[in-house]
Amino acid sequence: MLRMMIAAAALFATAAMAGDTPSAKGAKVGFETLKNGDVVHSPFTVKFAISGMALAPAGSDTPNSGHHHLLIDVPAPTAADLAAPLPLDDQHRHYGKAQTEAEISLPKGKHTLQLVLGDANHVPHNPPVMSERITVDVE
Repeated sequence: MLRMMIAAAALFATAAMAGDTPSAKGAKVGFETLKNGDVVHSPFTVKFAISGMALAPAGSDTPNSGHHHLLIDVPAPTAADLAAPLPLDDQHRHYGKAQTEAEISLPKGKHTLQLVLGDANHVPHNPPVMSERITVDVE
């Protein structure tokens, strides 16, 4: 319970530093087919879930919309991370065509995954719409 309260306080604190694009109240993203502690075999499919907002490709200024970014083995985003466009690299994967799933290849071992919804310019919304970080074990 204490851990959840600390996480909620951290999320509230970082919301003040997020991007300028507002998110819809109660918007959520998450993983449809994965849960914390799952064992997977590479490559594996990750299905993205979203509620309370619409998916739109990068560059679209449709209100209450965004596109998924998958963070792999990235520490929890800081306020500074949430105030700027998310990087594009092997650890920060962009799904700017409004994709709802992706096939992921990762080496054997434990890996953390987290979804962050980005606006037209890949900047997290304010407040940020993020999933919980989960850990998967790739065999």
